[in-house]
Amino acid sequence: MDNKRIASMFKAFCDENRVQILELLRGGERCACSILEEMQITQPTLSHHMKILCDSGVVVGRKEGKWMHYSISEDGLENVMNYLDELMKNTKMGDGNCESCR
Repeated sequence: MDNKRIASMFKAFCDENRVQILELLRGGERCACSILEEMQITQPTLSHHMKILCDSGVVVGRKEGKWMHYSISEDGLENVMNYLDELMKNTKMGDGNCESCR
């Protein structure tokens, strides 16, 4: 996975509105109108946040009539978890002093 893709994944988690949307989606698929009813944001703002969430791969959307329905992507979350697992496995925890400082 390249750095741009990783940054996109984590951007999904870097806004309190997007975190709130993810919390709503934990209960299953939600229509955009249902999400709007729960949040204190406008439809254009919701669209902006949903684009970021979908571009990250963490959320997927499907169109039904005039409304979009969103859900959390298992594959997207698995990608996030795999990256974090790899980061933890390949990270050396040190004493805070780099070799150059000694």
